[in-house]
Amino acid sequence: MEIGIIIAVVVVALVFDYTNGFHDAANAIATSVSTGALKPRVALAMAAVMNFVGAFLGQKVAHTVSDTIDPGAGTHGLVIVMAGLLGAITWNLITWYYGLPSSSSHALIGGLVGAAVAAGATANWAVVLEKVVIPMFVSPVVAFSLGFGLMLAIMWLFRNANPGRANRGFKIAQTVSAAAMALGHGLQDAQKTMGVIFLALLTGGYVAESDGLPLWVIFSAAAAISLGTWSGGWRIMRTLGRRIIHLDPPRGFAAESVAASVLYTTSYVFEAPISTTHTITSAVMGVGATKRLSAVRWGVAKSILTAWVLTFPAAALAAAICYWVASIFLP
Repeated sequence: MEIGIIIAVVVVALVFDYTNGFHDAANAIATSVSTGALKPRVALAMAAVMNFVGAFLGQKVAHTVSDTIDPGAGTHGLVIVMAGLLGAITWNLITWYYGLPSSSSHALIGGLVGAAVAAGATANWAVVLEKVVIPMFVSPVVAFSLGFGLMLAIMWLFRNANPGRANRGFKIAQTVSAAAMALGHGLQDAQKTMGVIFLALLTGGYVAESDGLPLWVIFSAAAAISLGTWSGGWRIMRTLGRRIIHLDPPRGFAAESVAASVLYTTSYVFEAPISTTHTITSAVMGVGATKRLSAVRWGVAKSILTAWVLTFPAAALAAAICYWVASIFLP
């Protein structure tokens, strides 16, 4: 029975990874598509490939995710992990349906913590606070500020440039910045699924805490998020690419470059599973604010912010309900 539950947890984790891909496909490419720098299908293909590659570039975030809770050993611990995943998937699908770019990362951590609390298991609050909650508030502020600053620098450096020629140049540059953003997305988000699978294997006694990630875990997580990205996330792409602000190529390049830089830094330096959604959305708002504050559609931004605030507790509640239902059938 235990091996059956482990297989089920791995499958559900990969389903979450797939939903993460189509939910967050917009993160890497919405700005490039909205500015006309890339055709949608070309952009999706590039993002899928770079997501796959990025998944192989680190394991630190995965180990942080696996450290967020201690579900215990055996069948009961595996059910907790499963409930956490189901809670995260539920919130992902709700926000995808309404076109809100909420955080798959915070949905996952919220789901795991919610299931652990409902089950009376240990949630490692120090890890959650240091690696999740604090970066959740800091990373959007940093991305907004850097986006605003970089865009001011670009405007000053190219103040005498021919607008048409500058736009064409930045469209080409956006191919690079969008690829960098997609690579960062794979580096961050595929690792989160790897961390959950590793947690399930650890709970089942198939790996030790000091072990590295098995190659099949890395490959399957990379493949799932890439397939999800290829299937697209058009509802959220509209929100991120046009409803917040209508971007031009220089602003698209600035937003993507800043977001990619923040993703790499938090992954390698802080080992923190931050939200790619929060990061790119905040960067888009930052570069948009250089045009004029009223250029940013703050009403749309407010609804996105509401989804951000609700994500952690909503996913936690959904996961707790999933655990309570599952516990009825536990021996």
